[in-house]
Amino acid sequence: MLQKEIHQYLEQFFQAAGCTIAENGPGYLTIQLTVDMDKELMNRPFYWTYLEKTGGIPNPMKITLITDQEIVPQDIKGEVIHFGAPRLHQIFETARKLSSYIRLFENHQTAAVQNVPLHPWLNVNMKVSYCSDRKKDVFRSFGLNLINGQLIEPFDEKISKISLTPRIPDYSFTISPIIMPASGLKRIETFLTKEIQSRAHPWAESARKRWEEDLRLLDHFYESEVEKPDTYWIEKKALEDQYKPSVQVDIINGGLYYLKSVPA
Repeated sequence: MLQKEIHQYLEQFFQAAGCTIAENGPGYLTIQLTVDMDKELMNRPFYWTYLEKTGGIPNPMKITLITDQEIVPQDIKGEVIHFGAPRLHQIFETARKLSSYIRLFENHQTAAVQNVPLHPWLNVNMKVSYCSDRKKDVFRSFGLNLINGQLIEPFDEKISKISLTPRIPDYSFTISPIIMPASGLKRIETFLTKEIQSRAHPWAESARKRWEEDLRLLDHFYESEVEKPDTYWIEKKALEDQYKPSVQVDIINGGLYYLKSVPA
């Protein structure tokens, strides 16, 4: 996930959560949190418990998130956000919990000559984790047309250019999907699985080599033992857990978008 994509994701997340973006500058965002978002993200349970008991006036925090240290002005101070940052994963989990599914419509400005058809798109945002003794996370955002099966990526970046609304605009109607959302999700999962399987994975080969080297050291340490003790098998299993390559795919969130045209 590129820093530009992180910036766009955070912008969309906080706007959808009802927060005010006080500043949207190069490489940073300053956000005035709502009460609910403060409770979700800022870990101040004693403050909110005290406030509710005393009937005080809520004062949710304002935070600055730095999404690109190379371009952010030097006088801006805040929390640095990158893909592996705990804060970003906390936001992912909050998005998963509060808005795992949304439905939005393109807010087109077509003159009311005739009703405008809006085509259904299934959006699925996923985190692909390449795991061994090291880990790399990649964010993928897919959009599948539920009429003709067209698949585009990155969907989140493309729809960021489109004005969206939670209510269907006047003089519009939605086209019923031919592909059901559950079948669409299967198509996306199948596409991603085939893509991962078809690619070369040098990171996995490197992990296996490091695994083999540590296994040789372990065997050398216990080579004088005729019958291997329990500690040998425990340490051998620990090496497998540490080095064995795997790919994990997690769905972050998704939704249905009804759009006038294919996102450019």
